Amino acid sequence: MRRENRRSSEDNGLDTKKILYIAGSILSVAIIGFVVTFFVYGKGLKKADTNLGKLDTNMTTEYMQNTEEASSSLGKTVNEMTNTLANEVLGNSSNNTVNETNTTKYAVNTSNVEEKTTTQNTKKDKESTDKSKTAKNETNKKEEAKTETKVSDPTFKRPVVGEVIREFAKDKLVYSNTLAEWVTHNGVDIKADKTTVVKVAADGTVKSIKNDPRYGLTVVVEHTNGFSTVYSNLLTAEFVVEGENIKQGQTVGTIGNTASFEISDEAHLHFEITKDGEYLDPELYIKE
Repeated sequence: MRRENRRSSEDNGLDTKKILYIAGSILSVAIIGFVVTFFVYGKGLKKADTNLGKLDTNMTTEYMQNTEEASSSLGKTVNEMTNTLANEVLGNSSNNTVNETNTTKYAVNTSNVEEKTTTQNTKKDKESTDKSKTAKNETNKKEEAKTETKVSDPTFKRPVVGEVIREFAKDKLVYSNTLAEWVTHNGVDIKADKTTVVKVAADGTVKSIKNDPRYGLTVVVEHTNGFSTVYSNLLTAEFVVEGENIKQGQTVGTIGNTASFEISDEAHLHFEITKDGEYLDPELYIKE
């Protein structure tokens, strides 16, 4: 029994030694591999540094060569430009002759240009003068046309022969027998018997024939330059029609008693003259 236990202990000790031996071997191999790897990697870095240094040296050498070539080319260019400028300034006899010929041609060409410019300016001045004359002539023609077309004011004749029984009173009052009060009066009342012929005071056009609520049967005639004449208190007005052109002295109607505002007065013609709608004193414009 004791022998078996002792053998078992020896076997266990042997197994432990084997395990430690194997572990030591593995650790040794790992250390050796790490050392080899570090050596190889370090050598590679040194070689890369060497190649990089060579590359920098080559690049520096190439840059210096390019710089020298560029400087040489620039020097040549400057020298060439200097020589060319010297040749142009100094020149030789043949070049001077050519230059003189070119200068002469240029002067001739300049003279031609100046002549052309002068001719063109002269032409433009003439055209401008012609236009000014044309515009002035047109203005004169228009002014002459206005002068020729200017129409004189009409000359008025008395539309009926008779006494003025009520005068013009636009800015003052006159007494009305019909209304029994003082009122304004925008025309003149010319006394005449009923059915007396009333004649137009000047050439014109019949504007209207109407029954005025104040002044009865009325004929309005338009004349030149904004003048109009009004014939009221008529008995008849069948001698003219609206729109008719009538001549001075032509009959426009007969005297009646149709004016409600003047019905108490004697038979008469109520006569007015206006210009642009403004009432005028007929007696200042009537020429006998």
